[in-house]
Amino acid sequence: MSVATDTGVKARVHPSPNHGDRAEDAPIDMLILHYTGMQTGEEALQRLCDPRSEVSAHYVVQEDGSILQCVPEARRAWHAGKSFWKGERDINSRSIGVEMVNPGHEFGYRSFAEPQIEAVIALCADVCARHQIHPWMVLAHSDIAPSRKEDPGELFPWDKLAAAGVGHYVEPEPIGSGLFMQEGEEGQPVEALQSMLALYGYEVGINGSFDRRTREVVTAFQRHFRPEKVDGVVDASTIETLHNLLSKLPSLK
Repeated sequence: MSVATDTGVKARVHPSPNHGDRAEDAPIDMLILHYTGMQTGEEALQRLCDPRSEVSAHYVVQEDGSILQCVPEARRAWHAGKSFWKGERDINSRSIGVEMVNPGHEFGYRSFAEPQIEAVIALCADVCARHQIHPWMVLAHSDIAPSRKEDPGELFPWDKLAAAGVGHYVEPEPIGSGLFMQEGEEGQPVEALQSMLALYGYEVGINGSFDRRTREVVTAFQRHFRPEKVDGVVDASTIETLHNLLSKLPSLK
């Protein structure tokens, strides 16, 4: 039976003790999407509510579309870990975290169920409207922690969310032939790539060297915005998709 929750979407409370105070004066201006990455939803929920795990999320969306609220939105859930976006490092204080039940890459990653995606869209639309979260601040866990995380992964349908007004999205440019840049290369084109990624929000050094960190960030970008081919190699499709996203940011118009 549903009880009162923060969201106007049908949900029920399943409280987790794992939360704390948000940083003083930190606005809620980000929405971070995750997959649970465990063998079952029950196992994941137990971990998110176990004080020994020191992890939690505001919401868990199950594969049948049911939504559980584990942490009140006013509280700082522990879902982002060590992370960064647009100069901010305490992402937990500024964000709402949504976990989606999916075994993830380690335990048999699979497409997200349609009822689950419908529920995620409704929940995210409600959260973004109430907190006035901009589309370009709806992010993957892999965006804010590219060296550690892959979720929600290349099978997550960001296009469906965007069609419902949730998240920043452009149609990926088609993949063509030819290599553009890869790990180990150096020079001005690499520096330009790094500058574009940093401008979008990723944490990457602007040093003209296509190092391991650059490859990790490129991989995260592809996983979110150009999922047809996720390899950390920068081709024309990757560059053009990134450019198109940047061109649609209000500050760059």
